[in-house]
Amino acid sequence: MALKGMTTVGIIASFVTYSRQFSRPINHMSTLFNSIQAALAGAERVFETMDEVPDLKDKKDAVSVQKFQGHIEFIDVNFSYDQEKSILQHLHFRTKAGEMIALVGPTGSGKTTIINLLMRFYDVDSGEILIDGHNIKNYRIRDLRKRIGIVLQDPYLFSGTIMENIRYGRLDATDEEVIQAAKTASAHGFIKHLPDQYHTRITSGGANISQGQKQLLSIARAILANADILILDEATSNIDTRTEAAIQQGVRNLTEGKTSFVIAHRLKTIEQADCILVIKDGELIEQGTHDELLKQRGFYHGLYSNQLRI
Repeated sequence: MALKGMTTVGIIASFVTYSRQFSRPINHMSTLFNSIQAALAGAERVFETMDEVPDLKDKKDAVSVQKFQGHIEFIDVNFSYDQEKSILQHLHFRTKAGEMIALVGPTGSGKTTIINLLMRFYDVDSGEILIDGHNIKNYRIRDLRKRIGIVLQDPYLFSGTIMENIRYGRLDATDEEVIQAAKTASAHGFIKHLPDQYHTRITSGGANISQGQKQLLSIARAILANADILILDEATSNIDTRTEAAIQQGVRNLTEGKTSFVIAHRLKTIEQADCILVIKDGELIEQGTHDELLKQRGFYHGLYSNQLRI
């Protein structure tokens, strides 16, 4: 058309440019529509979760509790997640206030299930779990879980500052209390060397700090919460010796004078426990101190010997 004089190259270029500008918003609207559909689907799942009714509810006469002494007793506890396979059978043990109890056993033996029952994430099939002489079903679930602190093997940190992440343990804590908790947990040492110290921002999940540092922050959070009963999922594996020593010191400060349950993977770390419970296939097969269990030369002795050889 241009060669025959019907139009000019400039008009052709203008036409192509305007046609692209005309179609771009239409393409953008179609992309935006897909994003809206995905957001609506996600929102629907979020509201389904928010509207979910818990399986476990407080009894009508459930009592509130402000503090536990820490006496815990499992009386002939049986439990299964479904009726086909039993997880715990006739579990019976007792702890005194302030003791450190270590849970030892192969993977899948029921150690985590014991913790889930103590936190009342599930109810036992039969038997009783007592805290300070009262069945845990008699306590308000919110109060029960508030008085039990947990330090997980892989702690979760939120996006925000280090100060905010520690304060999550007790939202009304002052800055001075947060800093003191970090010092007690042996976390202050690495925090003070960060660019903005306690105001250093960390990404969701704590991807910009090390595993050991995340663990120390989790311990500081638990110290700030000041729970009466503590659950520790040991997390010193794959951590250098210096960081492990700092974590162990933080754990000792955290558990001082409190009843604590430690899920132990490295048996060297629980040699000083007041009582070691050896769980196998959902049954308590041995219990006692480290020295007592070694003298029995039973299942625990075998586990300990194998780890020493490794």
